[in-house]
Amino acid sequence: MIARGSESPWRSSLRQLRRNRASMMALGLLMFMVVASLLAPVYAHLVAHVNPFPANVQGTISLGGKTVPVLQPSTVGFGVTPIGPTWHFSSYFLGADPQGRDVFARLLYGGRISLLISFSSAIICCVIAAILGMAGGYFGGGIDWVVSRVFDIVWAFPVYLLAICLSVILLTSGLNIGFIHIAPGSLLLPILIIAAVYIPYVGRPVRGIVMTLREREFIQAAVGSGASDWRILRKEIWPNVAPTVMVFFPMMVAFDMLTESSLSFLGVGVQPPNATWGTISNDGLQLLYTRPWVSIAPGICIVLTCAALNVLGDGARDAFDPKAKLRGGA
Repeated sequence: MIARGSESPWRSSLRQLRRNRASMMALGLLMFMVVASLLAPVYAHLVAHVNPFPANVQGTISLGGKTVPVLQPSTVGFGVTPIGPTWHFSSYFLGADPQGRDVFARLLYGGRISLLISFSSAIICCVIAAILGMAGGYFGGGIDWVVSRVFDIVWAFPVYLLAICLSVILLTSGLNIGFIHIAPGSLLLPILIIAAVYIPYVGRPVRGIVMTLREREFIQAAVGSGASDWRILRKEIWPNVAPTVMVFFPMMVAFDMLTESSLSFLGVGVQPPNATWGTISNDGLQLLYTRPWVSIAPGICIVLTCAALNVLGDGARDAFDPKAKLRGGA
């Protein structure tokens, strides 16, 4: 019981997190990336007046009072070279890609999907991992054996190798299990794949914490008083596990973003016409020496977002689970 007038542990942790200047700056940067990505249609249709998805090989823009083709004849050899950065928000701020599409507009649209996949995968991963870890750690016996073996099997595979294998298989046939039917090009596929490969990374620590809690006096007292397993899990176990899950969440979002970008860069992630920061980086491979911003810009976005998530995760750890820093030996 919390005495009247005293502050709950959750409010105290949130207040401590708000006092962490680095975490608040990271949160501000993360919110900026989210808001900028959400405003992608506004920029594309009202500012730049472009459609960033179809090819624009015959397109032209007005630059310095002159009409300039988006794809210009190459000065070295054959072929064409996309127009470089104009540094004007109203027209091809970061230049064009090999198909004449506005890189900056695609960057904003790509951020929407990259962030959507990353956050959705992290939420699904943490929810499933928490359920499995709590079930295995609390009930033990056969349930714990099954949960542990599932964790061990997934853990045995290198993350990227497992994700690539699943993506190659599911991108050709989709997912059809019983009443579940997901088309090959659906965004649900990369979300579920990325969430699945990281479940043991959250589930195993949760299982270990629950196994420790199960032997504590307050749990034994709840069992002795006749409380149901569901009530014990909900009222006693979960409040002690939730801070750990919250600490893991920002880190999992960062890992999921790196995994999604890698899969999309390799061509086995999000498929056209959708764009992510990984696919945009791949679009600029052949332009690294002439128009490097096509690949550099999404790379910078990935680095800034993942760095912000890591700093925010460190702040969440110090606020919600300060003992984790000591356990980790940091």
